[in-house]
Amino acid sequence: MFIRQLKDCPEFVAGDACHLRELLNAKTDKRAYRYSLAHAIVRPGIKTKPHSLKTSEVYYILEGQGRMHVDHETAEVGLGAVIDIPPHSAQWIENIGKVDLAFLCIVDPAWCAADEKVLK
Repeated sequence: MFIRQLKDCPEFVAGDACHLRELLNAKTDKRAYRYSLAHAIVRPGIKTKPHSLKTSEVYYILEGQGRMHVDHETAEVGLGAVIDIPPHSAQWIENIGKVDLAFLCIVDPAWCAADEKVLK
């Protein structure tokens, strides 16, 4: 059995300016799965930098209110929303609420910095 606690995962700021704690990553954990799973936080009034990934990504909103942008589409998202982000899509999310916007990010195959491109 493999268990990891969120509090034990170091926080870092990704290239898009999102605060992340990586819970699982097949590339670094050497586990039998292909994906990575991270807990993300965007502070109130903040938006991530437009970026794209070579891989597919799914966000699952845990807390807060946001506005998600994927290519030329925009939608408001909140607790329980699932967002499917296709590979190579321009994407960013903004916190439009008064509390942290918290969500899980599932990336398949597993996230690595080289697969992320910050857009101008």
